[in-house]
Amino acid sequence: MNFISIFYGLFLLSVLGIYWSLAQQKLRLLTLLIASLVFYASLHLQYIPLLLALTFINFRLGVEIGKNTSLGKHSSDWRISNEDWEFVESDWNLRRLKLLWLGIILNVLLLLVFKYLTPLYKFVFHIQTNPSENSFKLIAPLGISFFTFECIAYLIDVYRGAPATDSFLKFASYKLFFAKLISGPITRYHNLVNQFNTLHLPTTNRVVEGLWLIARGAVKKGILADHLGIFVDLCFGNIQRAGSTDLWLATFAYGLQLYLDFNGYVDIARGSALLFGLVLPENFDFPYFTTSIAEFWRRWHMTLGDWLRNYIYFPLGGSRQGLTRTCGNLFIVMLIAGIWHGAALGYVVWGILHGLGLVVHRLTDVISDRFEKLEHFWQNPLGIFVAWLLTQLMVFTSWIWFRLPNLQDSFTVTRHLWGYPADAQFAEKVYVEALNISQYQLAWILTTLATLMAIVYAFNRMLKLEFNWPVKLVFVPLCFYAVWLLAPEGSLPYIYFDF
Repeated sequence: MNFISIFYGLFLLSVLGIYWSLAQQKLRLLTLLIASLVFYASLHLQYIPLLLALTFINFRLGVEIGKNTSLGKHSSDWRISNEDWEFVESDWNLRRLKLLWLGIILNVLLLLVFKYLTPLYKFVFHIQTNPSENSFKLIAPLGISFFTFECIAYLIDVYRGAPATDSFLKFASYKLFFAKLISGPITRYHNLVNQFNTLHLPTTNRVVEGLWLIARGAVKKGILADHLGIFVDLCFGNIQRAGSTDLWLATFAYGLQLYLDFNGYVDIARGSALLFGLVLPENFDFPYFTTSIAEFWRRWHMTLGDWLRNYIYFPLGGSRQGLTRTCGNLFIVMLIAGIWHGAALGYVVWGILHGLGLVVHRLTDVISDRFEKLEHFWQNPLGIFVAWLLTQLMVFTSWIWFRLPNLQDSFTVTRHLWGYPADAQFAEKVYVEALNISQYQLAWILTTLATLMAIVYAFNRMLKLEFNWPVKLVFVPLCFYAVWLLAPEGSLPYIYFDF
């Protein structure tokens, strides 16, 4: 069931009708859970038992980790000595730690099996057998990365002192909520359960905001991202025949496609959740207008950045143990982020590049603090522009390894970025037959799209202006009509469904 389809629209309206017609919270949550299972069954029916089992296992682990030792102290024999109690409490905390590690290892192992077992099998048996005879392929469940990350976050939060839920219905409704299940945003349990406990019929403003998010998300994905994706696929699918200019255009187009595709998905997810009276966290905050790689990661895939910060970077020591350790921690975090995205070495290179970028930024900050002129330079308009240009050049060129995780392909593209002529037939096939526009016109389209994003950024972030709800309501049907009219035939799959 595609988010941008008439089937999803009918599904959403049907579930909303049942959901808000029920008065009891349990019945609403049960409706949400059943609807989520139906939604996932339309995509990956065979993995529903696995997700339910994992949900129950993490629920039970959370209950055990969250048991309050102080309750046991008051209910036990009052004659027990303080020294004996300290020993009992220490033993219990060790048990909780073991349960936490059991949960983390279980979730990580599951993720590694689905992401790395097939590549490892092919690597091992490639030498011994004919690759054409190798039919082994393990298809990962959609959303497994986001699913396991949320489970790990929940178990760690409970270990750190957050209350564990004793309601499997609430936990399952949170874990399997269809709006966020496949590609996030990564949502903490305690953020959503507080909203479960205070569900109210959304106001007119919230309903319109939800519809507006769905409509604009459909435009971002259905019109903009998918049209950009056609050119990106044509160009990166023929890297030996594409010229340097074509590859630069494709690199820029892919950066925009990835942002619009993923941001469009999150808009639809957040809009759908709002109609159920639930607020999911933001995941993007104009990341292509940042002036440092650190700021980029605070505004790109924000829930993943928050997860990496809270559950990897801080436990490693964060920035509290000196500059060298801080740089090492930053590099490790981004290396893990690269490995998380997939088994191909291109993702590892992408993570290494971003790790090095964070290290360089941290060192630049330290040096700038020591030299007043350098610090003033980064604060004046020219310095801000240079910082933005360097940051985005690094971000966009690193997307090459993300889009082409096969190292041979990605290195070919980087070698061909300067002074490489295009095949004469490439221009004919791509620009004339497939796109029906010239290379020059495509460049102007990409420039116009970037300019429009800059205008929206200026109105939203600098002027603090946005449409009021009556204007949004007028645009909602226009957006849906535009998608129906202008979206390419046969929509492309969401990019982050692969992760």
